[in-house]
Amino acid sequence: MPVPSFLRRAPVALAFGTSGLRGLVTDITDLEAYINVKGALRYLAAIGDAPASGPVILGGDLRPSTARILVACARAVRDVGGTVVHAGRLPTPALMLACLARRCAGVMVTGSHIPFDRNGIKVNRAVGEVLKSDEPGILREVAAVRAEEYARSAEESAFDADGMRKADETLAPVDAAIARAYLDRYVSAMPGAPLRGLRVLFHQHSSVGRELVPEILRELGAEVVTAGRSETFVAIDTESIGDDQVAELTALCVVAEAAHGAMDAVVSTDGDSDRPLMLAVRRGVDGAPSLRFLPGDLLGLVVAERLGADAVAVPVSTNDAVAMRLAELGVRLRTTRIGSPWVVAALAALVSEGAQRVMGWEANGGFLLGSAVSLGAAVLEPLPTRDAVLPLVVNLLVAAERRSSLDAVWSALPQRFGRAGLVDGVAPSVTQAVMARLVPAGAATEVRFAADGSVSDAARAHDWHTSRSVMARFFTEADGFGTVLRVNALDGVRMTFDGGDVAHVRASGNAPQLRIYANAATQSRADAIVAAGLRPVDGILARMAAELGG
Repeated sequence: MPVPSFLRRAPVALAFGTSGLRGLVTDITDLEAYINVKGALRYLAAIGDAPASGPVILGGDLRPSTARILVACARAVRDVGGTVVHAGRLPTPALMLACLARRCAGVMVTGSHIPFDRNGIKVNRAVGEVLKSDEPGILREVAAVRAEEYARSAEESAFDADGMRKADETLAPVDAAIARAYLDRYVSAMPGAPLRGLRVLFHQHSSVGRELVPEILRELGAEVVTAGRSETFVAIDTESIGDDQVAELTALCVVAEAAHGAMDAVVSTDGDSDRPLMLAVRRGVDGAPSLRFLPGDLLGLVVAERLGADAVAVPVSTNDAVAMRLAELGVRLRTTRIGSPWVVAALAALVSEGAQRVMGWEANGGFLLGSAVSLGAAVLEPLPTRDAVLPLVVNLLVAAERRSSLDAVWSALPQRFGRAGLVDGVAPSVTQAVMARLVPAGAATEVRFAADGSVSDAARAHDWHTSRSVMARFFTEADGFGTVLRVNALDGVRMTFDGGDVAHVRASGNAPQLRIYANAATQSRADAIVAAGLRPVDGILARMAAELGG
């Protein structure tokens, strides 16, 4: 990448993750943010999605770096001839809802759940999320803008030697109607306070929806107590909730109950409020609360049942209980690679194939509506982007309708249990090398091993047997694993063993991380699989990185 003469150091380009552009805060200079947003908006104008001279809605999360990056994005909007509509700090799905309603582009500055030292820029089209098929065109336009900006002299550039804006600039006043429209989406659909009688603890931390989401729940009738507000940013990954986090939330629940009475649930969202966090409150014989965490993929299953889905798209990492229950219900299921753009594309395909009630979700719980569905007294219009509010509301609604606890609602689901975890600081070159050793080049996405030694991908049977031997070195009898019977390589390596265990190893698309997902017949077994994966010295992931990542 060329280096402009006026910069002190070589810039680092932002890269697409599973959803949106991501990078270290130190690399997201004002110049880098400007280049990427200007290029993306030029691309949207070129494909006829949103004219360069039209409005662009800007919003962001509560990370400290977000305010600065938003101002740089606003300059990019103005310099392509557009008009900035400032939505303020609000949930990502609220910004997307406004883009769809106003038929305009949007830019959300958020790092979602990734570590504090990173941030991101998520550009939205007027018709929905940027898809993976859009990324090459965006990158071409970004490269063109980069060449233009790097060709400027130090005097001509609007940016200084550190890549920061030379002039102070401010954003327009916040358009409060954008956040209000998101609240109205749910409140107007369910009049009559259907959540009346439920008491919920909302863990605020640094979630951008920490005021708006509790307000939605209150207007739907729930009594909401807030706690745990943080003025420093806390990165919460709703796919990876460990015992320590459950213990912290339990302590908050004990304090809240002492002041306000018994709670029915503890809820929250990730940083940009597009992924839900939900725990049921259970009681011991002494009446003391304990919390049951339900992963987002199972929260989504409750929503799909309640909304009467006839076609569903979910990533391959989803708990296999989803496939079991949807098969019982006769619901069409399509699995995708991990990341909302893949799910969005699958939803569009299902709609084009004639499905009527199309929806999807991710293992993190973010729920996507691909078609209009009835809920209460109204119709919810499509919102094909991750949304945290719908799964929170519908799970509480089902409990209220059944006059039962959330724990009882969840206990009626297929009894397959999941856990996820990750190892941080694993370089992409290492994770790529690990995957290359586990999946033969050019292999089929799904392969089955038969008892007679045959392999469904017959053309690469020898290579697959070699790969299975490599898997067996790490997933050993000592850790309770059997023989690999099936491998899905759609996104990472998802292994199904003869005892019914599932282990899925995958590189993160957003950060230098190696992730492990587990499904099993008991929670303790799922926990044990992830624990075996995360042991710091002799764990499965650490050994894979050391032995296969060279």
